[in-house]
Amino acid sequence: MTEVASSVVHEVLGRRVLDVDQPIIDYIVNVLADEDFDIGEDGEGAFEALGELLVAAECVSDFSECRSVCSKLSEKFGKHGLVKPSPTVRSLAVPMRMNEGMDEEAPKKKPELMDGPVMSARDKMKIERKKRKDERQREVQYQMHVAEMDAVRAGMPVISVSHDGGGGPVVKDIHMENFSVSVGGRELIVDGTITLSFGRHYGLVGRNGTGKTTFLRHMAMHAIDGIPPNCQILHVEQEVVGDNTSALQCVLNADVERTQLLEEEARLLTQQRELEFEGADESIKGVSNGTIDKDAISQRLEQIYKRLETIDADSAEARAATILAGLSFSTEMQKSATKTFSGGWRMRIALARALFVEPDLLLLDEPTNHLDLHAVLWLESYLVKWPKTFIVVSHAREFLNTVVTDIVFLHGQKLTTYKGNYDTFERTREEKLKNQQKAFEANERTRAHMQTFIDKFRYNAKRASLVQSRIKAVERLGHVDEVINDPDYKFDFPTPEDRPGPPIISFSDASFGYPGGPMLFKNLNFGIDLDSRIAMVGPNGIGKSTILKLIAGELQPTSGTIFRSAKVRIAVFSQHHVDGLDLSSNPLLYMMRCFPGVPEQKLRAHLGSFGVTGNLALQPMYTLSGGQKSRVAFAKITFKKPHIILLDEPSNHLDLDAVEALIQGLILFQGGILMVSHDEHLISGSVDELWVVSEGRATPFNGNFHDYKKILQAS
Repeated sequence: MTEVASSVVHEVLGRRVLDVDQPIIDYIVNVLADEDFDIGEDGEGAFEALGELLVAAECVSDFSECRSVCSKLSEKFGKHGLVKPSPTVRSLAVPMRMNEGMDEEAPKKKPELMDGPVMSARDKMKIERKKRKDERQREVQYQMHVAEMDAVRAGMPVISVSHDGGGGPVVKDIHMENFSVSVGGRELIVDGTITLSFGRHYGLVGRNGTGKTTFLRHMAMHAIDGIPPNCQILHVEQEVVGDNTSALQCVLNADVERTQLLEEEARLLTQQRELEFEGADESIKGVSNGTIDKDAISQRLEQIYKRLETIDADSAEARAATILAGLSFSTEMQKSATKTFSGGWRMRIALARALFVEPDLLLLDEPTNHLDLHAVLWLESYLVKWPKTFIVVSHAREFLNTVVTDIVFLHGQKLTTYKGNYDTFERTREEKLKNQQKAFEANERTRAHMQTFIDKFRYNAKRASLVQSRIKAVERLGHVDEVINDPDYKFDFPTPEDRPGPPIISFSDASFGYPGGPMLFKNLNFGIDLDSRIAMVGPNGIGKSTILKLIAGELQPTSGTIFRSAKVRIAVFSQHHVDGLDLSSNPLLYMMRCFPGVPEQKLRAHLGSFGVTGNLALQPMYTLSGGQKSRVAFAKITFKKPHIILLDEPSNHLDLDAVEALIQGLILFQGGILMVSHDEHLISGSVDELWVVSEGRATPFNGNFHDYKKILQAS
């Protein structure tokens, strides 16, 4: 029978069988060949037993095709599978009465009269299955609701952890079909369909403003049909609210169940001690009642200890501390109150909470923005081993190449999934677009050739039959979409008209320390000119941004001197400039207020040189994505044609296409560049010198970024 099943499977699946691992094919064959396996009507049983495996192994392209394949299997096998052998007759060791245990013989059931059609066994089975599923979901929702209410009463953000006793995931694959996402009346995704396979790591990419963050928010709110109600989703988007809770405790509090169990344990132990104290004085009445309470308390404490052991509560603190340490929190910082941290560090705490909770689906929006290279490398290694599903939006190409298994591309209001990392996606998509363009051109040539014949002989009676056949052929000719490429991004940095002679900027034994604080830098000696192409790297908090402020003149040295040419114009880009945009204005009005008296057309042209064109220049700033706001900030700081551009994490919030455009713009810029960044692709593509900031020094590094990264990974 196994041979018969194998033959049928190969016949139904065709050549795709050759691309599937043999153990998977063997498993499918063995399931179908099992004597007790019931394929069911229209292949329903086969779909339930093998559907997810067939899709995951790419035997079929999606669940719709999977149903079709299972239906074909049903036709080949028959609805009860392979022909079963006659059942073996078993002799009973002891005589058995079939009505044993019944008080009286059950009366024969009379057939009921029904107004409508008789319900099939299959429909009854479906209803019963749905009823059981709904009951399970109601119970899960109730438990989640109780946990959420307790969390709200405790004043903590609502995050619950699902510790299932079996160790397996509560939620596996997530299928979202035919959904739409819009914001402010603008449609971002139309008729979207996507399957998130359990344990896969997805990189969500697409241009700024296409709706990546909005899509994640809709998923986090369970606002898309297809997400199971018991699927626990965490969206790391906003920093934690600072209060007196320590960073470590804030992470531990994310596990609501553990927190509640420990609080209940403390409360019961207090009650237990009070009852023991009362029981010690025999003159106090109600001792016997206290004894009963004591037994109940002991029983409940035993349950709590068993549950704490099951969820491995003892190791929770060590796990939380390890995660925080990986994100560059020292032991002292872990003990500090969350309100003492800046927004970037509180964002790290939010990320640590999500990693600690380990939800069914983790949604990360630009997680590397607030991390230094040390923390990025740690996060990469942590996410590579992540056992569940996550989706990450990131502009960092190397980060995506390391941590994701699939790419989800949001383009033209559609979602398309590609296997492999970002580099693989780029190659695959480029090849796909080339083939699509070739098909379109061939289709157009064929159509034009036939149409020429039709137009030439339309009124020729002798050729009437040929003309009609051509007309029908044109109608049968399928439509092939033309390839419509996104408009190219531009980062066109203006060339300074005057070039001051050297020295441009020079540090001579410059030292600096904030008032009341330690000395950050001692005896800095270096120079920057119009040919400088430098990237500064080093841990967060070491003072890289402080050096940029010293160069720009926003800070003055504590001792020593910093010389700047009187003619030099310096532009500084940082997150502060993006956050400082007037959200009630639009990009054009904002530029007009910053540069009064400048003709509108000149300002429009300058915005256009950074890709802020057409209607985008007239949209309210609050409707722009982070990357679009960044481009407005770039336009503002470069309008005066600077000689030196200082960049503090310039790729944050830019999409991958925009980062490529930024690299090209910096290559063509005819001035000096000094940037602070941990983006390997940006640094490798736009600068030729690396400085390492550490121990109060800014020292040139003998090697490229890849060499520096290897040193960090080895340490």
